[in-house]
Amino acid sequence: MPASRWSVPRRWPGATIVCAASGPSLAAPQLARVRGRWPVIVVNDSWRLAPWADVLYAADWRWWRKHTGVPAFRGLKVTIANGHGAPLPWPEIKVLENTGIEGFERAPGGLRTGRNGGYQAINLAVHLGAARVVLLGYDMKPSADGRTHWFGDHEEWPTRPAIYRDVFLPHFDGLARALDEAGIAVVNCTPDSALDVFAKAPLAAVLADRLQPAA
Repeated sequence: MPASRWSVPRRWPGATIVCAASGPSLAAPQLARVRGRWPVIVVNDSWRLAPWADVLYAADWRWWRKHTGVPAFRGLKVTIANGHGAPLPWPEIKVLENTGIEGFERAPGGLRTGRNGGYQAINLAVHLGAARVVLLGYDMKPSADGRTHWFGDHEEWPTRPAIYRDVFLPHFDGLARALDEAGIAVVNCTPDSALDVFAKAPLAAVLADRLQPAA
């Protein structure tokens, strides 16, 4: 049975929601610090550092097929419509419409892509009710030792280092403007991140003031 289209419920209205991408700085202790405090969305393989997370988001249907729908993950599973290939055979994976690349999709049945899953996870967090989004693992550049992800790299689909500068980062400008206009705060707690369009703060500082939206 193929996955069906979905409309995201406002599960956590007014909440702080953590988005954990798979950049090289992401580590299990960071995620342990937010566990039980705020809802957590993990992107792609980052679920392995937080199998207890609330939501697993992955855009690439090849990834879902490689991992046979990630049966070990018990939370909500979400992806985006893909016009290529057969539908995913796991009905528990919720499918959202691809409504374009730039900006922020307000309709709860779709996502803007920004051409990367971390961008899409932010849009998903707002659909789920976020008033503030905390970013972890959004390095948007390789580590000093050349890793593009906390686990190394995808063997089948290696990440070109230039893709951050040339493809991923340029689209975040429009997302930042749209979220600011919507009154959604985003704070990037990724150490030494190349993503500069959102406010930055150490995770400890945000945890100390967890009820207040970040400036």
